[in-house]
Amino acid sequence: MCRPTLSKDGSMKNSPVPEPRDPLTPQQRSERMSRIRSRDTKPEMCIRRLVHGMGYRYRLHRRGVPGTPDLVFSSRKKVIFVHGCFWHLHGCTHYKMPQTRREFWLKKLEANVQRDQRVLLELANLGWESLVIWECELRDVASLRNRIVDFLGSASKKRDTGKK
Repeated sequence: MCRPTLSKDGSMKNSPVPEPRDPLTPQQRSERMSRIRSRDTKPEMCIRRLVHGMGYRYRLHRRGVPGTPDLVFSSRKKVIFVHGCFWHLHGCTHYKMPQTRREFWLKKLEANVQRDQRVLLELANLGWESLVIWECELRDVASLRNRIVDFLGSASKKRDTGKK
């Protein structure tokens, strides 16, 4: 990475700026990263409790459905994804881009976004409707509840028994 600086003669030049060092050793960083889960996260558990409390029944992480959605409502042909703002580059102020290895993280997170777009398109092509709930949206439960009801319809309309 280079940052423009002013030389002695007043002209602009690019000088290399060292990337900030990671305060953790590679072993410590690896251990921390290994604790990050892809399912049963706090935001996902919060949404699951909310949806279940509203009377909806669902299946978790159905492998036969593209993208292995967090909540699957088979009889309604609807799915809900619960996305972490950092891991899916939401762009809200709920996360901060790492200061070290920025190139690596940007490439990784952009790949997540591209995969998300492919999965949503594939689901739509198969006749499934999708709802993405962002981690930062958990702050306003009333609004979230309304979005879920608008998306799923009446809780008593259809029950997902999981049987085919």
